[in-house]
Amino acid sequence: MLQQQTINGPASFSGVGLHSGNRVTMTFVPAPPNSGIRFRRVDLEGKPEIEARVENVVETNRSTTLAKGHTRIHTVEHVLATFAGFGIDNAVVELDANEPPVGDGSAREYCKMIEATGILPQDERRQIYELKAAIELEMGETTMTLFPHHSFKISCTSSDRQGRFTQFYSTELSPKSWEKELSHARTFCFYEEIEFLIKNGLIKGGSLENAVVIRDDAVLTTEPLRYPDEFVRHKMLDILGDLSLLGRPVHGHLIAVKPSHAANCELVRRIAAQMRKPQTFGPPPQLRDHSPNDALGPGLELPAQLDIEGVMRILPHRFPFLMVDRIAKIEGNKIVGVKSVTINEPYFQGHFPGHPIMPGVLQLEAIAQVAGILMLRQAENAGQLAYFMSAEDVKWRKPVHPGDTLIIEVEMTKTRGKLGKAKGVCKVQGETVSEAEVTFILREG
Repeated sequence: MLQQQTINGPASFSGVGLHSGNRVTMTFVPAPPNSGIRFRRVDLEGKPEIEARVENVVETNRSTTLAKGHTRIHTVEHVLATFAGFGIDNAVVELDANEPPVGDGSAREYCKMIEATGILPQDERRQIYELKAAIELEMGETTMTLFPHHSFKISCTSSDRQGRFTQFYSTELSPKSWEKELSHARTFCFYEEIEFLIKNGLIKGGSLENAVVIRDDAVLTTEPLRYPDEFVRHKMLDILGDLSLLGRPVHGHLIAVKPSHAANCELVRRIAAQMRKPQTFGPPPQLRDHSPNDALGPGLELPAQLDIEGVMRILPHRFPFLMVDRIAKIEGNKIVGVKSVTINEPYFQGHFPGHPIMPGVLQLEAIAQVAGILMLRQAENAGQLAYFMSAEDVKWRKPVHPGDTLIIEVEMTKTRGKLGKAKGVCKVQGETVSEAEVTFILREG
């Protein structure tokens, strides 16, 4: 969907808040383009509003809380996930208490509200953020890595500290996959956590009607599990809601292990920081050959082969994001790079446990890095930076495993001034495993 969307009319739902226990009525209201998602406290004087932005997050203990001045809204993540899942950019959430009604602990009731009123396309174009480079985050037991991707995808592993009920699930998000695969997953907790939660003033509205309780190896619930891996799917629901606090959709593949609201929100802050600072790569101002020869003179090109030291003199990437070990050949408008894929690669820890596969987005990054070297092979381009602008016709055909040697073949297909376009193919033992067309523009460093 290229255009922004809102809802077609108001829709209401009443119930109790999970943590506050307060009775509340919530109403979704349409909003104009570029206004985003906002929460409105209709029970307070002046009906103050809070924008659903990460700058307004004040608490992430078991849920996400927004505040502005003295106004607070608790447990916003399920509502936000519903809007994000259906691709709704603009709406107002009216509440007559400080927390949305929990429903059955999932987003099922919120989805019914959207389906009852319908979705309305708007004239303004949706602004999607295309991730420029991978973002890594470690926070306590949580590890998260967000890689560039052509859409939004989540691959998540969840478990408690004892490793109980370890689950993994992966899906590419769309309105259909959201409603079918994630929206019905209910919130859950471990039995031994209940006393702590109650003492800290939480789950006042909690019951087996709106949460699943895990006690030892038993699952306490009023109905059978809705998915065999319902717990990790609910974690992914929370991620989707928290990441919408960026204020715009993002394209990337998120690999998360033991996610939390605190880590989710910190990841949003790092995405926002990347948005403010373009990702670049290119040679240092004084480009030199890695060999003991003299510096490159005017009109000379890079040597036909580069070892890792030569590659690192051109690209600023370093562990764990340098995706080319050497350049085997540079010939005219063609270049061949080599990447040895080993089990020591850090991404294999979460992609995937027991079944290691090199993420396709990292093969795309390998193509981009090799293409960057190709664009900068001319000595006249020394001191400039190659900005990775876009990727098109991306295809992943076969999995790449530890022990494989990735051959990255790139050909420059078009140049016009400072703009270049290249076709890249990754191969393993002569067979194509992925391919893409990438576009760059040169800028002064």
